[in-house]
This record gives sequence, C-alpha cells and structure tokens, in this order.
Amino acid sequence: MADLMRRAPEMFDPIRRFLDGDWEAASIRVEEFVDGQSLVVRAELPGIDPEKDVDVSVADGVLHIKAERQEKSEHKSKDSYRSEFRYGSFTRSLPLPQNVKEDDVTATYKDGVLEVRAPLPAESAAASRKVQINRS
Repeated sequence: MADLMRRAPEMFDPIRRFLDGDWEAASIRVEEFVDGQSLVVRAELPGIDPEKDVDVSVADGVLHIKAERQEKSEHKSKDSYRSEFRYGSFTRSLPLPQNVKEDDVTATYKDGVLEVRAPLPAESAAASRKVQINRS
C-alpha cells in the first residue's frame, strides 16, 4: 500500500496535464498569419532536432508537418531511482490558399519554433473588380 501511495502522483500526471491544458503531448500547436505577401505558419516544436525529427511537405494544396519526439529523464534520490520517457509522433495538416506555388514554400527552425512561409499569389484584377449597383 505504501508503494501505491508513493506512486500516486506520477500515476495521475497525465490526467493533471490534460486538465491543465498541456496539449503538447496530443498535437502540434500552430499560429497562422499573413506577413506582407507571405502566409506564415509557426509551430511549437521545442526540444526536437529539425534535421532528424521533422518532416515538412506540401501536396495538393495542403501543408503537412510531421514530428517525432523522444524525451528521457532520470530522477535519483537516496532511496529511489525513477526513469521516465515520453515519445510519440505528431502531425498537423493545414490547407494553403489557392494557387500557392508549392515549390516556393520554405521552412526554418529557431529556438523551438518551426516557421513555414508560403508566398501568396498576386491577386488578379478580376478578383477585385468593383460591381456596379443599378437602381431599379
């Protein structure tokens, strides 16, 4: 019984993280915005080696981000030893605006944030044509 009581906090840790809003274990958090003539997608990917653990691709007008995480920690004390690890695969797919040139999409990684930029196509004159209003 004493062993169960000692392990209780770690047994409920996933539930606590869920209730506290720690969605990091479930999905990739992103923000999207337009910067000048580019769509920017920023994804939180802390502690990941972008060269080995991240795949960014574009197909059929959709941006796909895939990442894998492996994290290990050890806790040593006078009376006990505990080793924990977390791992998993995460994906996120986001539709791109129509007519984005897939070959022009670029990605950079800095300080745990993946940034993907997609140049927006120039708007055609027909798309912004003013419509005359007639009185009847």
